[in-house]
This record gives sequence, structure tokens and C-alpha cells, in this order.
Amino acid sequence: MAVRHQLIKRPPEAVWAVLEDPSRYSDWVVGTSSSRPKKGDWPKTGSTLEYTVRVGPWTADGETVVRLYDRPRCLELEAKSGALGTARIAIEVRPWGDETLVVVDEHPLRGPGGLLHNTVIDALLQLRHRAMLRRLADVIEGETR
Repeated sequence: MAVRHQLIKRPPEAVWAVLEDPSRYSDWVVGTSSSRPKKGDWPKTGSTLEYTVRVGPWTADGETVVRLYDRPRCLELEAKSGALGTARIAIEVRPWGDETLVVVDEHPLRGPGGLLHNTVIDALLQLRHRAMLRRLADVIEGETR
């Protein structure tokens, strides 16, 4: 299972302010270089945003759909990455004293990622989540400095 957590030294409202802003998606999601709203009122259930991934000269566009928006508890997303398939990403936001515990749980759903899902893929997702949650914490905690 690719589940990882991060304690963020800010209250849940500060975490939600970043999660609910589609223009901030690329600030904390590892691999994305830009993001923009596509359909609906992000992050309401059913809304979507587009993102761009850049690796050297290579670029690709993807789409993220909100499958569940249950503020103040969780945000569940489905990331669609074209030929790579789709993944479910559940983000839990838990008050932790004056701080916030954020838990990310990601699992490939469709395409090659879903078919080839194994412990090696989970290990790679763990590394990505470690960086992603650190970036999320830096964005949120940095806004108070």
C-alpha cells in the first residue's frame, strides 16, 4: 500500500486553502509543472483540472477529477495520465492539536499502472509521496513566514 503521512505545522484551514486552489496544484504535486481549471468549481465533486508534466524536452497533459470532496475530512481524486492510466489519490486532513496530519493513499486503477501494480510500484509511490507531502508542507508553512 502506498500510504504516507506528514505533520504540517499549521491548522487544517491552511491546508484546505492550498488543496482548494487549483492554481496551487503544481506547487505541491510532484511531476506537474502547471495546472489550470477545466470543468466545474474545484474541488467540488465532479470538477476537473488539467495539468502539464515536463521531463526535459518531453511534455504531457493529464487531468484530475474530484471523486469525493468531504471537507473537513478528505479529498479523493482520480488522476488520468493518458497512456499511463489512472490512479486514485485519497487525501485525509486530520486536526492534530494546533497542527494537521495529512495522509495520502494512492493506488493505480486502470492502464499499465493498474495491471503492473506491485511492491516495486508502491515503493516508487512512497518516494513520490514523501516529496509531495514535503512540498505541500513547505507551501503551507511558508505562507506564514
